[in-house]
Parts: sequence; C-alpha cells; structure tokens
Amino acid sequence: MSTETHRAAAPARIRCAVLVISDTRTLDTDTGGRAIADLLTAEGHVVTGRRIFKDDPAPVAETIRQLADSGLVDAVLTTGGTGITHRDSTFEAIDGLLDKRLPGFGELFRMLSFEQIGAAAMLSRACAGTCGRTIVIALPGSEKAVRLAMTRLILPELGHLVAEVRR
Repeated sequence: MSTETHRAAAPARIRCAVLVISDTRTLDTDTGGRAIADLLTAEGHVVTGRRIFKDDPAPVAETIRQLADSGLVDAVLTTGGTGITHRDSTFEAIDGLLDKRLPGFGELFRMLSFEQIGAAAMLSRACAGTCGRTIVIALPGSEKAVRLAMTRLILPELGHLVAEVRR
C-alpha cells in the first residue's frame, strides 16, 4: 500500500491532549501549547485538554501514562522541557514511557530546525514514539519550533501515525 493510500485511509479526526511543560508559563502566557491546540483544531482534530505542568518528570510521565491507558486520546503532544538545562526533563519523562521510538521524527525536526536556526538545532531533544496505542510527541517550548514541527511533520502524518499504531 502506498503512503498516499495509507493517508487516505487514516482517520481524519484525532483526539489529542496538549501538555505544556514549563516552570514559568501559564495558560495566558503559553504560546506554544496554544499554537498546537489552534493548529490541531484548524485541521479538524479534537483537543481534549491543555494543561500546564512544572518541569518535573514524575507528574508528566504519570499524566501521559494515564492518558494513554484511558483510551480517551489518540495522541499526546507536549511542548517545553526538551532542551539541555538542568531543569529540562521532558525527554527523560517521555523516553521512559515509549514502547516504540520514532527516531526519524527527532532527526527530521532537527534537520528542519537547522535550516532555520543553524547549529543550535542540535540542542533540541524533541522526540516521538508510542505508549501503548497512543502517539506521544515532545516538542520544544518555542512557538516557532512548535509551528515548524506541526506544519511540516505532525499535521501531515498525524492520522497516518494513529492508523498505524491501531493496527
């Protein structure tokens, strides 16, 4: 089956939770999570919720595991905490949950970022994979980075990703 055939057969309406990992942002000041939610909604997907978490791996991992186990979401998208500062712990929280990793996502994201920001793209630990039958994608906290990942990688393939993880 061709990629186009897979995409055509994929669900068009995906249920997504958006988690913002930040020690400083609130729902009012969060531009990255708002951008994810707005872009998903504009494409006809359902945002089941948008929450802010401090950069603490235990509650982030627990929430993602609960969402994945609930069956109420098809995908969890996070923003923030993917850098290399001592407080950035999203990668560790998510990596420990993943059954199957999608290394191509992070590789492609950093390649696209490199085209925009140069060598600083290597500081991103954006990642994706599956937790049970749920897609989990971790994005940087920058709105510009979020929009890049959403428009170039996630939105074109989200339905296809969900269809594949359901098989």
